[in-house]
Amino acid sequence: MISTPHVDWFALSPTLALLGAGAVALLGAVLVPRRARRPFGATVCAFGFVGAIAAAALVYGFSADAHGVIGAAIQRDRLGALAEMIIAGAGFLAVWTSATEPMPDDHIAEYYALLAWAGAGMAFLTTASTLMTLFLGLEWFSISLYILCAIDVDLVGSLEAGLKYLIVGGFGSAMLLFGSALVYGATGALRFGEIAHAVAAQHLSHDALLVAGLALVIGGLGFKASAAPFHMWTPDVYEGAPTPVTAFMSAATKTAALVLTLRVLVTAFPQEARLWTLAIAVIACASLAVGNLAALVQRGVKRMLAYSSISHAGFMLIAIAANNALGGRALLYYLVPYSAMSIGSFAVVAARERELNAPVTVENLAGFGWERPLLGISLSVFMLGFAGFPLTGGFVGKFYVFAAAYRHGWTWLVIVGVAATAVSLYYYLGVVRALFMRPSAELQLAPVAGGSPPSERLLQTAVTGALVVTVGSFFAVQPLIEGAKHAAGVLF
Repeated sequence: MISTPHVDWFALSPTLALLGAGAVALLGAVLVPRRARRPFGATVCAFGFVGAIAAAALVYGFSADAHGVIGAAIQRDRLGALAEMIIAGAGFLAVWTSATEPMPDDHIAEYYALLAWAGAGMAFLTTASTLMTLFLGLEWFSISLYILCAIDVDLVGSLEAGLKYLIVGGFGSAMLLFGSALVYGATGALRFGEIAHAVAAQHLSHDALLVAGLALVIGGLGFKASAAPFHMWTPDVYEGAPTPVTAFMSAATKTAALVLTLRVLVTAFPQEARLWTLAIAVIACASLAVGNLAALVQRGVKRMLAYSSISHAGFMLIAIAANNALGGRALLYYLVPYSAMSIGSFAVVAARERELNAPVTVENLAGFGWERPLLGISLSVFMLGFAGFPLTGGFVGKFYVFAAAYRHGWTWLVIVGVAATAVSLYYYLGVVRALFMRPSAELQLAPVAGGSPPSERLLQTAVTGALVVTVGSFFAVQPLIEGAKHAAGVLF
């Protein structure tokens, strides 16, 4: 008789909620009349993300003692639960950003199913505790995103974005898989904790096979986190994909990749900290340099936000490089306002795209703040938050990241981060200037979706929610930091 491990369904509940929502949304493609598929798919997907938030909150509350489940293939702990809440929150806002996207109804139910399944894969990935479940979760959400990037066949650049993401993402996945194979070959272990134990017991810290495997694993995760020099796919994919998909990718993918990076490095490779902390710090500096310098010359707003995403990956990698409890807290806190600002910014871009029926540039944002005050003010706040201005969560996030690096003794890394922030002011404030301080351009607004502009109420709700989180995270620092402290306490 084959013995099977006990399945902790409660630990899997956030993932299962999204899997179920995706399945129901997919049924809508067959059972629901064409004109009702969009509202049906959006509603089901939104309920799936809300259910995932509630389930993750319950897992967080009842998982004070971290432990492995399902044969220790995944970890039930507060770190994974908090990451799942952030991912599900980003997905919920992305659903309402998508609700009025002018894409054909032919595959709209499949779109929402894939959105839910991508979220499920990310939720599963953040709890992975073996090299096998790590790769499974990574491929799970990546395949969903490959299709989502290319799903709008009427959008110029969508198919190209999906193809580029598939090719470069496949290369990153291969790098991660090969690195995992080398680590397994050196240690004979798949579970993160057992890898660390094997390295200590067999004195493998200087083993060439292990070090090469670690380097490849870091590179593979760097692809998913959009960190330089593994960032080459990011600007083209962000620009070409449907804007709601870009919004979801910018927030949720980065959350899953960075939380997993923290878990893998701290749990599986503590003896190699002298190597990977310096490697992560160098990658962080490269991301800050590439992201900010390239963003200076961008005129397209989506492309500028793509390079901004690379830059913020650098800031969050500083927290990981610090390799201390304060760094863990800083990363988890930073992800909350960053996700809200990313979703909100791309939602405003989506609204402007629908008005113009053309790509959004800094020039054609001129006067938008006066024409659409809610969206204009919100985008200004998001830009100030990205730059780290007070009264936004971005200020507190950067402060905690720099504090973690300083506590580690890396004052030079703090200086690099401050310099990068100063450079970023040019292009962030340039957007604010265009919104309110430049006269409206002579633009002919184009109708979308068959001649009448779609209702923007749902999109405005998503933008307002992102704005509340961005500003609220500044004033609700204490509860958020407490939550991040309990989650990071799993590792430190």
